[in-house]
Amino acid sequence: MEKSIKEGAFLVDVRTPAEFAEGHVNGSTNIPLDKVASQLEKFKGKDPIIVFCRSGNRSGQAKMILEQNGFKNVINGGIWQDVKEAISK
Repeated sequence: MEKSIKEGAFLVDVRTPAEFAEGHVNGSTNIPLDKVASQLEKFKGKDPIIVFCRSGNRSGQAKMILEQNGFKNVINGGIWQDVKEAISK
């Protein structure tokens, strides 16, 4: 994941806007899980894509939705704090 971050991955936090407001990864975009399928255009041309959330569950679902819609290089980053740590390395 760190390599993908250094390559300029599209960082997507799939938590709710309220969760995102409480703390998030700098430079990440908040697209809540329930909006991923309706906002696919925001993912077009992005490579790689790293999705993450509070526990890794919602990001796993987001990864599946994106892959079902033809996106190839999607990484489940799991917990948002882990992604934040990976960026600071």
